[in-house]
Order: sequence, then structure tokens, then C-alpha cells
Amino acid sequence: MKPPNILFIMTDQQRFDCVGANGNPLISTPHMDRLASQSANMLSSFVQAPVCVPSRQTFFSGRYPHCHRNRVNYTPLDEGERLLQSYLKDVGYATGFVGKLHYYPPTLDYALSTGFDTGELHDAAHCDAYSSYVAWLRTVAPEMAKRERYRATAGVEGGNPCRSDIPDEWHETTWCGRESRAMLRSMAAGEKPFFLFSSYWRPHAPFEVPEPWSSMYDDVDIPLPQQVDAEYIGSLPPPVQALILRGGREPYLADRERLEWQYRSYYGAISQIDREVGLTLDVLDELGLSDRTLVVFCSDHGDQMLEHGLRGKNLFFEGSIHIPLMVRLPGIVESGEYRDLVETTDVLPTVFDLCGLPVPERNQGRSFAARVSQGKLGGPYTERRHVFSENIVPEVITMPGGRLTCPYEPGKGVAGILHPDAKMVRTERWKYCYYVGNGSELYDLAEDPDEMHNLADDPEHAETVRDLRGAILDWLITCDETEQIAPRWCDV
Repeated sequence: MKPPNILFIMTDQQRFDCVGANGNPLISTPHMDRLASQSANMLSSFVQAPVCVPSRQTFFSGRYPHCHRNRVNYTPLDEGERLLQSYLKDVGYATGFVGKLHYYPPTLDYALSTGFDTGELHDAAHCDAYSSYVAWLRTVAPEMAKRERYRATAGVEGGNPCRSDIPDEWHETTWCGRESRAMLRSMAAGEKPFFLFSSYWRPHAPFEVPEPWSSMYDDVDIPLPQQVDAEYIGSLPPPVQALILRGGREPYLADRERLEWQYRSYYGAISQIDREVGLTLDVLDELGLSDRTLVVFCSDHGDQMLEHGLRGKNLFFEGSIHIPLMVRLPGIVESGEYRDLVETTDVLPTVFDLCGLPVPERNQGRSFAARVSQGKLGGPYTERRHVFSENIVPEVITMPGGRLTCPYEPGKGVAGILHPDAKMVRTERWKYCYYVGNGSELYDLAEDPDEMHNLADDPEHAETVRDLRGAILDWLITCDETEQIAPRWCDV
């Protein structure tokens, strides 16, 4: 029998707590909730980098950012790396994608060179020249096909100022869902098992969203994060301060009414994606493929939404690193809520195990296939005690054309931060963030789930700090043992 098909759905910058099934009573995500009820819903899943490119390459390589070395956005992947689509193509899968990849260079030709047979590209990040969506928009609504138009807002008095000027039928989310279903039907008609990566750019900021989604939450009072002040920002480690205040901005002073509308738009964008996810799952049902298709749903990282005074992501607070992750394969995966600590390094080996395929040796993850299949597939399962994350803080951003907005300078670092590479370790209870030469953070997540009280310098917690710093050291020493040692010794 041929291995199962794979439908891998990813959103961009969707928080874990922005799925109804994950405990949010205000957001409307009926189709994500349906998928969660049919899946192994992994409630403690964490990304290995709280920013797009490093996180996505970790999902698809099964390797930590400091090993695959795609550390920041708009930087090329090391030529020696291989990604999920390449491995699957080698074992006979037809491979395709729709939506955001965020590779560099951001061209379709490069995307196909990584192992995709076909694709429809829309990175939505200053890459309109390479966007299949923008090319399509030029044919159906040429007046809307420029960024300043399809990103324009048309707020109504007393209503959402973030309402998009582009109608739902022409919106990028609707396009991504529609093209994903078209590609799904095409691939299902073939003889090979297929891997389809359906990748939505939303709910990533900016926050414009079309009707009816822009008014969907008009009457919903969404709790806003605690407002912080300059004193709080000044108490954080210097790299964290530099990131929050980059560009001379003071985001923690944002207008609260405007912020609430942004939350409503963020929720609306997720509900819009939810519709598309539901329609795509319906196509699997229609084609009779649901029982023979592994479905993975996740996000590449979260969004702080002004928690801790930060817009976006890039730091190790829960809003950035905690993501939704659901895995469905009827008859194999036992549905339910799983609270095991999971890394995104674990997704690649889990996918291969669930498909009954040999797991690529270079991955650094830990398959949880045996856990979610009740031992039907995969090797022995060992529960994690720690998960790790890392990032360049402040982020080094290379824009198209090679322009550096925040360059790294040897001996000087980034934005005045001499050593910008930061590491994090999280257990069920504790989180420790280490900024070399720039202090650290320790949060007791049981007593302080909002991460407002840094205990790193508290003498009473010195032993906890020492243990967690040791865990980071052990991880850095051991994570690539199989790659650096075993192949060379086995070839002797």
C-alpha cells in the first residue's frame, strides 16, 4: 500500500490561545475546533525560533536554527540542508505548495529547487514581483494589484478602522484557500501519494481584514494585555529592551482603543482562515481521502499583540513561542489533548514515522508518533523534560536587495548589543532566557503565567538558574552528535 497523503496547513503568527479548542471562548474557529477534536491536539508545542524563516526551516529540516544556520529573515538556506519536500519527493511523493514560503531568494524557481514539483507563491513581504497572488490579482482586479491598494483600509465611522478596502473574494487568504483546494484536487487525481503545503500569510500584521470578518467582533470585548511603562521596559535585559524599542518607537504607549480594534481584526483574520481550512478539509471528505491523509495544522510562531510592550514576536515570551499544533490520521492517530512538551524539530520525524517511512538521519527532533498512535508506529517514545528556542535579538533583518536595516558588525554586535544570539529553555514550570553578557530572565510559569516577574537574580532561585543554564549547555553539546560523529565513524 502506498503511504498516506500529507496536507500540511500553516498559518503565520497565530498564537496558541487563538483557537477556540485551545480554551479561547471569544474567537470563532469552528473548523479548527473540529480538526482539533479529530486530532492529537498537542497543547504544549513550542517553536525553536520566534521568527518566520528560522522557525519554518526548523519545521521542514527537523534541525535547530544554529545547525541549519538560517538564523534570520531574508537570508539563504545553507546549500547542504535538505527540507521535508525533498525527502518526500525522493520516496515517491508528488509535492506542491500554495502561499508563503519565505525562502531567499524569494522566487518560484528557487522554491522548486528545494524539492517542490509545483507551487503558487505569495510571501506577502515586499515580494510582489514574485507573487502568484499579485499576478492573479492583476488579471481580475488590476486596480487592486499594487501593495498600496490591496493593503489599503477603508474604516467606517464608529467601526473597525482596520477594515480592508479589498473585498473578501479577492483577498489573499481567500486566494490561498481556493488555490490550495485546486492543487489538492489536481494532486489527488495523480497516481502518487501527495504532499501539499498550504501556507497562509495571515493573521500576520498589518491588521487590515475584509468584510464580513472586519466587523465580526465589533461587539466583542477582547481583554487587552497589561499596559506596561518605561520603568518596566527598563527592567528587562538590554537585548529585550533594544528589540522592543527598535527604530526609536515606544509601542507600549499605543492607543488602547486602536489596539482593541487590532485584536478584533486579528481574530477576524483567523476566523477567515478557519473558513478556508474548513472548505479544504471538506474537499478531502468529498474525494474520499480523509482516512488516507495525514493532516498537520500549525503556525510558524505567535504574536505578542503588545504583551510586554512588544509588537510582533522575536522574544521568548509565551505569546511568541507557544503555537497550535494538531495532527490527524484516522485509524492511526488517537485523537485527544496531549500535554507533552513538543518542539517543532519533532514534526519531521513524526511525519515520517506516521507515514511508515524511514526517518531522515540528519533530523534532531524526537518523534512523538508512538505517543499519539498508542504504539502502532514509531520507535520508543521518551517524553521531553525541556524544550529550547533561540534567536538573534535584536533580529538582523536583511531586506530584498541586500539592504541591512540592523546589521551585525563583528566586535560591535547588533544595535549596540555585543552578543545578540540568545537561548531559551522551558520546562513544564520554568522558563530561562540567557543573553550572553546581557543578563537573563527566569519565570515561574506556575505562579506567574504572564511572565511579569523576573526571578533570575533572586538568590533563592540560584540553583534553578544553574540547572537550566546547564540544560542549555548540554543541549548545545549534544544536539548534533549523530551528524558530527556517527556518520564519520560508521564509514571507517
